[in-house]
Amino acid sequence: MADLYVTWDEYHQKIEQLAAQIYQSGWEFNQILCLAKGGLRVGDILARIYDVPLAILATSSYRGEGGRSRGTLVFSRDLTMTTPNLGSHILLVDDLVDSGITLKKTLPWLQCNYGFYVEEVRTAVIWYKACSIVAPDYYVDYLPDNPWIHQPFERYEIMDPQDCLAASGTNSAPNAAP
Repeated sequence: MADLYVTWDEYHQKIEQLAAQIYQSGWEFNQILCLAKGGLRVGDILARIYDVPLAILATSSYRGEGGRSRGTLVFSRDLTMTTPNLGSHILLVDDLVDSGITLKKTLPWLQCNYGFYVEEVRTAVIWYKACSIVAPDYYVDYLPDNPWIHQPFERYEIMDPQDCLAASGTNSAPNAAP
């Protein structure tokens, strides 16, 4: 299993391919719900393309060195959204489906907490790995050999503010607030 390395251009192109695939399906939705952190960028871009509200559910399961150790899945207490209610037809978005556990457990969480509003949920990801226990409704790439995916923003996971300061060429202390 070779690792898969993705550039920013490839990443954005795949999101556009996902948008086109959803459009071609003819399914209409009135809300995007992205799973953060991985689905945040995907959800943001799709919400802009489709001009529908974006809701965010923060989840976390990967920890440890390089974020490669899968731990217990944790959900935020609530959704973040700018609309008074969740839409009735929801496109649930993440960057990838690996084990499938996050998508599998999100659907009952959503039903339990927001089921009154929800009529239909479909799922969309860029990468669908063969080892997943859940098949997404929409995906760009099916990965039969389950590679580790190196996404272009991965470098920020090992960066800290001092690294940004050094990279900017500014060696002075930050301005203090009055």
